[in-house]
Amino acid sequence: MGILFRRIKSEGLAHNSYFVASGEEAILIDPRRDCDVYMDLAQQEGVRIARILETHRNEDYVAGSREVADRTGAEILHGRGEGFEFGYGRTVEDGEEFEFGSARVRAIHTPGHTGESMSYALYDLDRGGGEGGGGGGGGADQPVMVFTGDALFIGDVGRTDLYGKELAQRMAADLYRSIFERILPLGDGVILCPAHGAGSVCGGDISERDESTLGLERVRNPALRMGREEFIRFKSEEGLEGQPYFRRMADLNLKPPVLGSLPIPKPLSPGEFRRSAEAGAVILDTRQPAAFGAHIPKSYSVRLDRIPVFAGWVLPYDRLILLVLEREGDAVAAARCLIRQGYDNVGGYLRGGIEEWYNEGLPLAHLGLLSAQELKDGLDEGRDLLVLDVREKREWDEGHIAGARRIYVGHLKERLGEVPRGREIVVICSSGNRSTVAASLLLREGFRASSVLGGMNSWRAAGFQVGGGKVKAEGGRYAFNPL
Repeated sequence: MGILFRRIKSEGLAHNSYFVASGEEAILIDPRRDCDVYMDLAQQEGVRIARILETHRNEDYVAGSREVADRTGAEILHGRGEGFEFGYGRTVEDGEEFEFGSARVRAIHTPGHTGESMSYALYDLDRGGGEGGGGGGGGADQPVMVFTGDALFIGDVGRTDLYGKELAQRMAADLYRSIFERILPLGDGVILCPAHGAGSVCGGDISERDESTLGLERVRNPALRMGREEFIRFKSEEGLEGQPYFRRMADLNLKPPVLGSLPIPKPLSPGEFRRSAEAGAVILDTRQPAAFGAHIPKSYSVRLDRIPVFAGWVLPYDRLILLVLEREGDAVAAARCLIRQGYDNVGGYLRGGIEEWYNEGLPLAHLGLLSAQELKDGLDEGRDLLVLDVREKREWDEGHIAGARRIYVGHLKERLGEVPRGREIVVICSSGNRSTVAASLLLREGFRASSVLGGMNSWRAAGFQVGGGKVKAEGGRYAFNPL
C-alpha cells in the first residue's frame, strides 16, 4: 500500500507543513492558512484529508487547521493547553495512536517550546522483520519519521522564552527532557520533520539543511551535545529577540478566522489609490530596498519575500492595506504572505506601479541610500550622524560600528522616543533589508533617516573597523565576549 510523504515549504516564514497519505486517507501536520496546495495534493492522489495534527499553538503565523477542516470536514487534533489554550479541535492524549492505510501515528507530549507541544511519530505497518531497541526504521514497531514541531529543529532546538523570563528555566528543563527522553529514544534512523527551517524566528541558529535524522542531529546539533545543566543555562540565557507580533498570532490562533478562499487584491488607478490612502489606508511598498529611494509618502518598506517576517513589526491590523509592487503579478503572492500573518484587509494594489504614480505628477518622498564607504566618509568628516543599528543583540555582540546605538527593528515603533529628532539617522542592519524597514518607519514619523545598502556585511567587506566584541566558536555555538 505504501506511504506518500510531501513537505510543503512556505518561504519567508521558513515554515514546513506536511502531507502524508496511505490507503484512502491523508493527514496534514501544521498546515498553513492558504491551503489550496493540500486540496490539490489530495485530489491528485485520490485521497481524503481525514485528520489535521497541530504540534503546538503557533506564534509566527496564523494556523490553517480550521481553514482546511471547514473545507474537508477533517478532524483537528492538538495537545492539552498549558498557557496556550486552543479554542477548536480535539485534545490528543500522550501515547494516543491511530491508523490510516498502512501507516500508524503515535502522539508524544514534548513540552518546552510551549506547554502543550506535541510530536507525532509515524510508523510504516508494511515494514516487517525489524530489530527492536530503538534503532529507528527497522520494522513496523519502529517509527520511520517524527514530526517535532518547534521542539527539535535541524541544527537547533526551539526557543523557550515564550512564557516569560520567570518560566524560562522550567521550560528549558522541559525541552531537554522532551528531546532526550521522548524524541531521541525513537531511534537514530528516524527522519526528522520539524515545523521550521533556516530563517525562522522560532530558533536561533537553524541549519540550512532540509534533511536530517535523529542520529545525525545527535552528532551534529550543538544543543544536543550539551549536558542537562549547560542546556538549561544556554536556553534560559539565549536572549532571542521577542517578536512584537507573537502575541497577536497567539491570540488569532485561539480560533483562527476562516477565509474560505484567498483574497485577490484589485488593481487601483493612482487616483483611487491616493483617495484610499487619504481615507486612512496604509501603504506597503514591497519593492527591493534600493528601489525605495523614491516612494509614495508615508509608505512602509517591506520586501515581498520578507513580508511574512517583517510586516507584523510595523503594519496595523485595523486599517486597510494598499500595495506597491515591483510587478503586478506579485499581487497574489503579497496577499498570500499577508494572510499568513492575519492581514485579511488588503484593499488593492497600485496599477502600473510607482511609474504610473509619478507619471501622473503625484508626489514622491525620498529615502537616502548610502554605501558603506559613504557612511565611513561621513563619520570621518565629523558629520552629526547617529548610526542606528537595528539588528538582534547577538549580531550586535559579534561586532558593530563604534558609537552606534542599537534598537532592534521589531521594537523601534515602541521606542521612537529614544531616537533624537535633531540629527540625521543612518540605519544599518546586516544586509539592508531590516534597515530599510526601520528607516521607512522613521520617515513616516518625521525623522531624517537613511539606510545603508549592504549593511554590516558591506562594512566588513570593505575592511572597515568593527568594535564591540570578538567571536569564538565553542562546541559549535558562538560565544560572544565583549572587549
